[in-house]
Amino acid sequence: MNRQEIEQRTILIALTGSQGYGLATETSDRDYRGIFIATKPYYLGLKSIEQKDSGWTEEPGKFSYLSKDTSIYELKKFLELSADNNPNILELLWFKDYVHITDVGRTLKQHKQMFLSKKVRQTYAGYGYAQIKKLESHRRWLLNPPQRKPEPEDFGLAPTQPLTVVQLNAFLEYLYLLIRGRIQFLEEAEELYNLLMAEIDFKAVLKQYALPEETLDYTTKISNTSENFIKLIQKTQQYHNANREYENYQQWKKNRNPARAAMEAKVGYDAKFVMQAIRLLKSGIEILETQNVIIDRREAGDAEELLAIKRGEYSYDEVMAIANNLYQQLDVAYAKSTLPKSVDREAVNQLCIDLVSMQGL
Repeated sequence: MNRQEIEQRTILIALTGSQGYGLATETSDRDYRGIFIATKPYYLGLKSIEQKDSGWTEEPGKFSYLSKDTSIYELKKFLELSADNNPNILELLWFKDYVHITDVGRTLKQHKQMFLSKKVRQTYAGYGYAQIKKLESHRRWLLNPPQRKPEPEDFGLAPTQPLTVVQLNAFLEYLYLLIRGRIQFLEEAEELYNLLMAEIDFKAVLKQYALPEETLDYTTKISNTSENFIKLIQKTQQYHNANREYENYQQWKKNRNPARAAMEAKVGYDAKFVMQAIRLLKSGIEILETQNVIIDRREAGDAEELLAIKRGEYSYDEVMAIANNLYQQLDVAYAKSTLPKSVDREAVNQLCIDLVSMQGL
């Protein structure tokens, strides 16, 4: 679908980002997110579309205000992400004002409460944690930048010895299935199974982090392989992770915003990243405690604090202490929350049918 077709079937658009959060400065961009309902070929045929997030400045359209920083999600994709409590998507139903909204969009907004669940603890904490990890990576690069590209020899590997990423991931997939099989049918391990298979992306963890030393013996036994092979897996993971770190550093150095880089050099951390992390953690606590999503941080009463963090007025230790305290508050709010553990997906499915019927194909 091209821009004009999508705009014709767009049911709501909001001004998001710093502008929507009440945290804009003179240099803030105008970011827009919205929802559209695809046409008949995409619901009844073989075509598929999930979102449009590019081409806004190249293609003609009726919403002239849309910028290059615009993402409009197809309804089914939006509902799936909302049911999973994705923070950037969930909040789209909680804006008080929209630059564009139709009757179908208003009907969707009336059902916003059905998308709140205790899963926000994982998603908001997870997104906040991701921002903190970026912050730590950037600080590490700022204080101790990589000096050269890693070589296999740095990890005790011969130049031709490292496994390819495909080979490595094939074994890790196998290991994942073995571990899942060991706990899947153990009644006493039900909570562990749910944790590893539903609440945590365990497969991604296996692929992202090198096998720890204390797990090598067990991994050798469960996979029925040799100790040397498992050591090769571990060293290859370390090598590929170091290469990924180096490539990420190169991209970060190349694409840094000059003003943001100057601020980072001045205060010793990426102030924008930590501000976003703290905002997400605060929002997660609010949802669990009040069953409400507060978008505008001026309404929440912490806009000035967040802007001060964004300006770098806090030390690195201070912002990390704030974040750690919020993680603890999030756990307390989760334990006390009366929200359901998960979203009623059957109800979401019926809502999708109703909205598509209202829009018409």
